[in-house]
Amino acid sequence: MARVLFINGGSEGHINPTIGVVQELVSRGEEVVYFTIEAFRERMEKTGATVRTFDGQKFIEAFISGGRNYLPERVNGLLHTAEIVIPSVLEQIKGEHFDYIIHDSMFGCGRLLAQILKLPAINSCTSFAQTKESFDKMLEQLSKKIPTEIIKPIQDEFQSLTKMVKEKYDVEIHSPYEVFCNPAPLTIVYTTREFQPSGEAFDPTYKFVGPSISSRLTQETFEIAAIKGKSPIYISLGTVFNQSIDFYKLCFKAIGNTDHTVVMSIGNKAQISDLGEIPKNFIVKNYVPQTDVLQYTKLFITHGGMNSAHEGLYYGVPLIVIPQSADQPIIAGQVANIGAGIQLHMQSLTANQLREAVDHVLSLSSFKKAVANIKESFRKSGGYHQAVDEIFEFKSQYHI
Repeated sequence: MARVLFINGGSEGHINPTIGVVQELVSRGEEVVYFTIEAFRERMEKTGATVRTFDGQKFIEAFISGGRNYLPERVNGLLHTAEIVIPSVLEQIKGEHFDYIIHDSMFGCGRLLAQILKLPAINSCTSFAQTKESFDKMLEQLSKKIPTEIIKPIQDEFQSLTKMVKEKYDVEIHSPYEVFCNPAPLTIVYTTREFQPSGEAFDPTYKFVGPSISSRLTQETFEIAAIKGKSPIYISLGTVFNQSIDFYKLCFKAIGNTDHTVVMSIGNKAQISDLGEIPKNFIVKNYVPQTDVLQYTKLFITHGGMNSAHEGLYYGVPLIVIPQSADQPIIAGQVANIGAGIQLHMQSLTANQLREAVDHVLSLSSFKKAVANIKESFRKSGGYHQAVDEIFEFKSQYHI
């Protein structure tokens, strides 16, 4: 049995793919100490891990303090979180022994902690992976569009933050890529090489294990019996960018009072009472057990977050993707590229467009065929079982 230090941030998209991985590690005899924010304590404790937390509010404040408008600012924001995460983790594990570390690819200062603790490291990548070449190219192109008087202070701040890390922890940061992507000797990517953009560009240290889908381990208040046999349309904008009352009302207008049964999840930041009259064919909830509902769904209207897109395709559901932010436009592009759905744009979307898109996707067999193909490839890839196989192979290489 080995002791594993698992470092993650505090968002559904980064936490959920690791649930099955941690359960599988524990079932194979590993002892997992898992760092996240308090909101995920109960969920992760159910995996059998020992859960410890850092201050989620201070983490977000530190991240945002870097700036929100440009990618180089977000890199600096992640470096600001080092002041929250690293001292908290080091204090809480003082005197303890760990055999290896698994860290999130984007949050939690994982690479820094791996170097400080001198532990063999595994990168848990819940978004599309990036090579240093692809990241540097993207950063260069985006930086060219930033006015000189803005980019220079951002770059100066990056230099002062990396200097601070060097002085405080004796760890060198050589590039923004190291901060944003946390590269490690092994990277577990929760998609397939076929779905990953430029999948052929990644060397064998990247293991594409496919979607890691397991029970969310949360309390369910949704009555699945209400949709069995009805093949509903399912609508959700995820857990972050979901305060879209106008969009939800547009959905009512587009497919309300039709023959479709529609399940709509609006998240915890919007009030159902703000939606006005709800059409009789709609079931509207603040929270829906997504993986359960998708098993009965004929069409998924989604923001295109990595988890949601994967889960829809894993259960063989065509997608209408309406990206909101972050990597969602890239994911939407991949879904369209493989023919498993279409992309719409929130800013210009009308009820007529949405209705026509629904009819279009449901009426063409090509979408069902493409989804069936990707579903098969996702299921063959192994998910969290394969992830843990790769982790144990890594352990044997490092004689752990």
